[in-house]
Amino acid sequence: MTGIVEGDETFILESFKGKRSDMPRKSRKRGGKSAKRGLSAEQIPVIVARDRQGATTDAVLLKLNRVSIAAALDGAVTPANEFCCDGGTAIVAFARRAGIPAHVLPMPGKPNPKEPDFHINNVNAYHSRLKEWLCRFHGVATKNLPNYLGWRRTLEALGQNVTSTAMILGAIGMGPYQQATL
Repeated sequence: MTGIVEGDETFILESFKGKRSDMPRKSRKRGGKSAKRGLSAEQIPVIVARDRQGATTDAVLLKLNRVSIAAALDGAVTPANEFCCDGGTAIVAFARRAGIPAHVLPMPGKPNPKEPDFHINNVNAYHSRLKEWLCRFHGVATKNLPNYLGWRRTLEALGQNVTSTAMILGAIGMGPYQQATL
């Protein structure tokens, strides 16, 4: 990634779609809603980092902590970048520990008038497009979430140039959206 990089976490509802037995809870219909409001164990954290040229990396986190974020973003976000984040303790700890200059923003959507280039509006817009796109599946099995993230990253990278040839080239590792996987 180059230049200014925006990083933020989003949360996807945990799903056991397709699982027939050994369910830890009663199944939901068509994606459903969580039992509790706000963040809970039913929400799966996903970290997304995106630079201003559109290069994107994302990963499903085992836990929302510095170690998981470091494993996901290691090598993608470096001290050569200017890193913008919302001030979450895990993401700020990652930036400090990695020696990455971080700009902690007081409120999403409200850049500091003295530093208008530092905001996380692009990564939040990506979250919005991702969640809107996931809605059509009526819940995504948590075990398959990394595959869906890769699919969405591919669609974002190709933009209007989505063709079957471009998708096949990407599947064999010759696309513009490749990312090292864990």
